[in-house]
Amino acid sequence: MATGIKDKVAIIGMGCTRFGERWDVGAEELMVEAFQECLEDAGLEKHDIEAAWFGCCLDEINVGKSALPLSLSLRLPMIPVTRVENFCATGTEAFRGAVYAVASGAYDICLALGAEKLKDTGYGGLPSFTGSNAGTLTWQWFPNLTAPGAFAQLASAYAAKYKVPDQDLKRAIAHVSAKSHANGVLNPKAHLRKKVTEEQVMAAPIIAHPLGLFDCCGVSDGAACAIVTTPEIAEKMGKKDYVTVKSLQLALSSGEEMGYNEWDGDHFMTTSKCSTMAYKEAGIENPREEISMMEVHDCFSITELVTYEDLHISERGQAVNDVMDGFYDRDGQVPCQVDGGLKCFGHPIGASGLRMLYEMYLQLHGRAEERQIENPKYGLTHNLGGFPAMNVCSISIIGKHDA
Repeated sequence: MATGIKDKVAIIGMGCTRFGERWDVGAEELMVEAFQECLEDAGLEKHDIEAAWFGCCLDEINVGKSALPLSLSLRLPMIPVTRVENFCATGTEAFRGAVYAVASGAYDICLALGAEKLKDTGYGGLPSFTGSNAGTLTWQWFPNLTAPGAFAQLASAYAAKYKVPDQDLKRAIAHVSAKSHANGVLNPKAHLRKKVTEEQVMAAPIIAHPLGLFDCCGVSDGAACAIVTTPEIAEKMGKKDYVTVKSLQLALSSGEEMGYNEWDGDHFMTTSKCSTMAYKEAGIENPREEISMMEVHDCFSITELVTYEDLHISERGQAVNDVMDGFYDRDGQVPCQVDGGLKCFGHPIGASGLRMLYEMYLQLHGRAEERQIENPKYGLTHNLGGFPAMNVCSISIIGKHDA
């Protein structure tokens, strides 16, 4: 009988580049930058790594097909390297591959690295899926769709269901964005490092009502990586306060959101199910009390707000109140986006899941400097790729090995 992943794999090293418009380097240099920090953190040599997983989403306008970009850039010694892609969950998928490989006993030490170099395209957001890039079925499911439009509909559905006045919702999502900007100021690796006020967010040009300019995250260049092994090997290496994986879960839409009437468009069915599975695997019974901190997918500020409820931390219809009460602020009960989130740290698609884990890892080791949270126990990361009606959701929970 399956027993899950809890405490079977230790994270012994992590690295992350500065995110932003990295005109000075290519994707290859970004991979090397993250990898060098990771190797040094782990105290290993390159030849110690037995297998690797590479996450890159938009390869057509980026590094190209296959896993060769990783093996060539890092000069890996002809070991197995696998490329994965799963929309915005790509980085976490790379991590999942490495973690499962160690847990299975197939390898002792594995690498997961995610990278994306998107600013060279000139797009402010994600490049459009056109022609063959979208596949043959995609446009039958969502013709004439834009990301801001789809998530604006989520906001409208949420407000209608819970009878939230327009200005109250607008103020709450403005607080979500302002919080991330305030946190980003404290992060030297963040793409955006400038405070904004709630009033500035609310007064910004509307992209798709109620979402304004500051409610939308852009994209970045960047890379992040992790090295994982077994707890036994971590201890033999002298790692005394190492971090272990408590849970890794994934949930993908089945088509019922768009094909049937049970979904009313106000939440993410995948996140709700995925988080339930993740808590079960990690042995967490009361996430509102037990989760110490989070990095969630804030592609739009409304996504973050609704996700609080889908993670079963805020009660249904109560996220607006929790947000305005400061529950998710850096000094709140469950700080969220302590590193600035997608909104301000940045969003290089293939690296984002690993970037979230990087912040949780630093926090658990007490190395987050000005952003440091007091005595964190569990850190949760959440990715959502796609749209409210059809998406990929991944959730990871990590913590100290003795937690």
